[in-house]
Amino acid sequence: MSIGFGVFLFVVGAILTFALQVEVDWISLDLVGWILMIAGVVTVLIGIVLMARRRRSTSVSRTEIDPGTGAAVRRDDNLSDPL
Repeated sequence: MSIGFGVFLFVVGAILTFALQVEVDWISLDLVGWILMIAGVVTVLIGIVLMARRRRSTSVSRTEIDPGTGAAVRRDDNLSDPL
């Protein structure tokens, strides 16, 4: 979701900066466009970093028999690579 939102911010910023030829007295649309494009790039980079971190985790599941009761015991471990 963050990558798509970052692309959206970048596109809106590019439209404001390069495509619109509107002058507004109280705000510079070119500056707002550049700010949105920078925010879009930062959002995409953060999304890529978070996605890469999410893919490094591993889940291990094992089932053992408890010798005292004879019942099956399931254990789930989430392993992740240290940075």
